[in-house]
Amino acid sequence: MQQKLRYHHMGIPHETPRTGETYLEKYKVHGTSFDANPYGVEWLRFAPDSPLPDVVKRVPHVAFAVDDLDAALAGKEVVFGPDVPFPGLRIAFIVHDGAPIELVQVLDT
Repeated sequence: MQQKLRYHHMGIPHETPRTGETYLEKYKVHGTSFDANPYGVEWLRFAPDSPLPDVVKRVPHVAFAVDDLDAALAGKEVVFGPDVPFPGLRIAFIVHDGAPIELVQVLDT
C-alpha cells in the first residue's frame, strides 16, 4: 500500500555560511531550520568529510513526512538511514530518478 506523502521541506546544499545555522556533528553539516524560512527551505553546508552520500551533499532534495518510515522505504533505493538526527524524528534518504528524497517520520515523544 502506498503511503500518503506530505510535503515537509526542501534542502539545498550551499557553501556560504548563513545566519541561524546550527552544526550537527553526527553528520558534519551546518544547517538552517526549514521552519525559520517562509518557504520551508533548509540550507545545508557540508564538511568535506561528511558521512552523508554525495548525492545528498550535492543535489537539492525534497522531504516528505510519512506515518511509517519503514513501510515507506520498502522496495526503495535507500542511500542513508534510517537514522535519528534529533529525539522524536527519524529520517532516511532514498534516490528516485537520480534525485535524493528525504522521508521523515515524526515520532511520538
